[in-house]
Amino acid sequence: MLRLAIVDDHRIVRAGFREMLADELGLRVEFEAASGEEALQKLREQPCDVLLLDLSLPGASGVDVLRAVRQRYAALKVLVLSGFPEERYALPMIRNGANGYLCKDCERDELIRAIRTVAQGRRYVSPRTAELLADELAGVSAALPHESLSERELQVFLRLAKGESVSGIADTLKLSVKTVSTYRSRLLEKLEVASNAELAAYALRHGLMVG
Repeated sequence: MLRLAIVDDHRIVRAGFREMLADELGLRVEFEAASGEEALQKLREQPCDVLLLDLSLPGASGVDVLRAVRQRYAALKVLVLSGFPEERYALPMIRNGANGYLCKDCERDELIRAIRTVAQGRRYVSPRTAELLADELAGVSAALPHESLSERELQVFLRLAKGESVSGIADTLKLSVKTVSTYRSRLLEKLEVASNAELAAYALRHGLMVG
């Protein structure tokens, strides 16, 4: 029996996914969580095989949860189910440890295929994400600056873009203020911006605001 967890802050979305999976043999929803913190707490008590993870969550974002899962639960497969189109987050999330990326408006058959694919230890990419990867490999499209950010850089970037202070981010991510300041300087350089306001403008311009 394949054990699943659904992490999404909207009850109706969780119910929709649970209903889609209800009649599928060999799959069981082990638990649901409405926040990243709740998901990590439940994982300590109720192990599962595949985590269906939304990016936009209150408190700890999907990026934060992905990083924590990769540190603590190496065998757990993470399938990102997001309202954001593949062009925005699919490649960065897969590079940073997600086993697959799927839009929430997917069909039931595709969702089940994605779950079974990642459960077998393979990556799942939608046809659109595969096209993006192929274009990148062929040098057809230049990668956007944020697509090359590391997992930690992406975490800090999204929090700065939301207006969080360096000290606040340091507290949340259990880092020193100096370390977060270093990440900030690196982000300004990589994204070719000069201030937090420009970081926020970049995030808005590319549709990257989560949470």
